[in-house]
Amino acid sequence: MKINVQKLAACCSILFSGPLSAQNDGTAPEVTDLNAQDVSMQWEKNIPYLEEAYISARPRGMDDDIPVGVLGLNGGDKEMILAFAREVAGNTDPKRKDKTDSLLISHKGKLIFESYYRRGRQNLPHFQMSITKSYTAFALGRAMQLGYLTMDDLNKPVVGFLKEVDQSKLVEGADKVTLAEALNMHSGVKLTREKIMKYKGNPELLEGQKQIQAYFEDSNPIPPAPRKFGYKAADPAMIMQVLEVLVPGSAEDFIRKELMGRMGITEYAWQDDTSGLPKSAAGSSFRSRDMLKFGMLIRDKGKWKGEQLIPATFMKRAVSPISLGWGTNYYGYFCWHRTLRHNGKEYPSIELRGALGQFVFIFPNQDLIVVATAHGVMTMLREIPERIIPAFTE
Repeated sequence: MKINVQKLAACCSILFSGPLSAQNDGTAPEVTDLNAQDVSMQWEKNIPYLEEAYISARPRGMDDDIPVGVLGLNGGDKEMILAFAREVAGNTDPKRKDKTDSLLISHKGKLIFESYYRRGRQNLPHFQMSITKSYTAFALGRAMQLGYLTMDDLNKPVVGFLKEVDQSKLVEGADKVTLAEALNMHSGVKLTREKIMKYKGNPELLEGQKQIQAYFEDSNPIPPAPRKFGYKAADPAMIMQVLEVLVPGSAEDFIRKELMGRMGITEYAWQDDTSGLPKSAAGSSFRSRDMLKFGMLIRDKGKWKGEQLIPATFMKRAVSPISLGWGTNYYGYFCWHRTLRHNGKEYPSIELRGALGQFVFIFPNQDLIVVATAHGVMTMLREIPERIIPAFTE
């Protein structure tokens, strides 16, 4: 993507925060003259680091449908969280190599802590890697709420929805892969490097439903279910393709109007895949506060402001530990589930995660949501149970 030089220069006009030792009640840092469509991973690399972190234990209400409260007064150990925030900001430990850009905490339905560091800005849609898969699953859930498919349809083969796919050319087993299996990373699709190179430099071979044709035609034979968990871009691409044919208009318009629009999310970006559809494995960009909204949507079982945007049955399934991914990481419908442990106690955690550091963690038993963004080091995977959970449980 071509970088807009004038807008990039405007990024250097930053509103800096006050001392790290105190709560900051001023305006959070922002990128000025921002066009969300300019945002990309490469673009973000040109944003200068903040001279000082913005740390607020009393977030400001912004008329964005996110209730706000006060850390300590509305829950949480204020000193524990502020001590951690100052550590993140100061990066005094040479072993830490922290690249955290934002950290937000919501407790009992209220945003009670908001902070921005380094490249973090309140109005900046941060580039999202695999967490984009979660948003893709929620878009399909929205289509279900509007009656374009049912829970039973999840057990139907993907190719049954894609009429432009020539099933006579598919490898053995491809016609058996269901929507539910794709949502859970169990399609079994596996392409050799030689087959992948066939498409490198030839994007026209992947336009429209040719993308799924390529996956199912050039894959190794697909074994019968149950198959092994396999984390890959093919599975979310199948879901985006099915969404495209199910909803009126395009998948892009549907996501913008029926999911983002309903949640008041307007300043975001979503790149196009080689198929011409929105990317589904990685490639969206969202502000930290808007990432929090997805945590709130999960917390409220698919409801937003009292309206059922996603069926509760679909949302429950999406965030459930359907199958083991690896280690202690379980997987639902493009969402992770772990049981974290601290001081001998267990804390179930629903997690939306992206490589290089984009996280939305929901702790149902503590009514706690934690959002974090970074640009290179995923320290929060370890530090949230060690440094944040104790502030709300001990």
